[in-house]
Amino acid sequence: MPVVNRIAALADDMAAWRHAIHRRPELGFDLPETSRFVAERLREFGVDELHEGIARSGVVALIHGQRPGPAVALRADMDALPMDEQSGVPYASEIPGRMHACGHDGHTAMLLGAARYLAETRNFAGTAVLLFQPAEEQGGGGQVMVREGVLDRFHVREVHALHIAPGVPVGEFATTPGPIMAAVDDFTVTLTGQGGHAAYPHDALDPVPAACALVGALQTIPSRNADPMKQLVLSVTQVHAGSAFNVIPDRATVGGTIRSYDKALHALARRRLGEVAQGTAAAFGLSATVEFIEGYPPTINDAARTAFAVEVAQEVGTRVEDRMTPEMGAEDFSFLLEQRPGAFVMLGNGDTPMCHHPAFVFDDRALPLGASYLARVIERALPVTE
Repeated sequence: MPVVNRIAALADDMAAWRHAIHRRPELGFDLPETSRFVAERLREFGVDELHEGIARSGVVALIHGQRPGPAVALRADMDALPMDEQSGVPYASEIPGRMHACGHDGHTAMLLGAARYLAETRNFAGTAVLLFQPAEEQGGGGQVMVREGVLDRFHVREVHALHIAPGVPVGEFATTPGPIMAAVDDFTVTLTGQGGHAAYPHDALDPVPAACALVGALQTIPSRNADPMKQLVLSVTQVHAGSAFNVIPDRATVGGTIRSYDKALHALARRRLGEVAQGTAAAFGLSATVEFIEGYPPTINDAARTAFAVEVAQEVGTRVEDRMTPEMGAEDFSFLLEQRPGAFVMLGNGDTPMCHHPAFVFDDRALPLGASYLARVIERALPVTE
């Protein structure tokens, strides 16, 4: 079965919705225009229940099928990124320093398309729970929605979501059982010594050589502490020290990120980072403080629900990769998958710049494919039986 015919007929509408959202990107939990736009469309479609202000600016819509039954949730993220747009499209961002560079405008438009179709046809038994989520990029809106009880409140049995994938041909889907996206934590190590005149280093405790040594020492954590059969990334992305050529600073900071798929390995990396930082500082006669900013847990697909998602994608797409290589990016759909079985699926966006690139362009040809996939998840997961 290819793209659902009724959804194919909505292609222009979905593109118009996406372009409207794209012009007015909003960040984090502060999505008043986007949420209002989504809610207005859902009211027009005639959803059975509409709940606004979830996780500050999230929207939850319920559509009941022909008969009572379980509830299955579909999720789309709505927030943009704090960056300037260089795509050149006629509907480019009207707000400097903000851009939909990760396809969330498209995810939202696809779920709106699925909502319109499901509200019209209701060819399922149970309830479709549509989660329009804020703050995927920053703030963990998925975690907040879970904490506010959306899965329990609406009796959700399973959860599904998709994400656009640049570099994959339009029409192709990809996913995998088990880990598909990584856990992420950011860290800052502050090395404190004693400042002084650069001409008299013996009278100071210089943190700069220690920072340089620490950068190299941290690389031994993935290479010498982690099981080589398991993936671990530790990237140092910031080194800051000093303000003048002739002054030895009293402190230096080293910052970066840790990413993995395994919670035990992640904990090991955090522990060893602290030990290496303290040991390096002691070797140079300094003190060290280590701070972590906890990010998202690993996104782990349920095996059975992933096999189901592959079957649905095979109905809609031209090709489905069912054992894709997991990615080291992070995704806060992970918080929902910690609570309910489900699947996270990638949908091709063609040969475009990657997500988070200022020239990224969402390919509108993907909209009917994504909306058809989401709608068929509901119809297949909640079949009408005689």
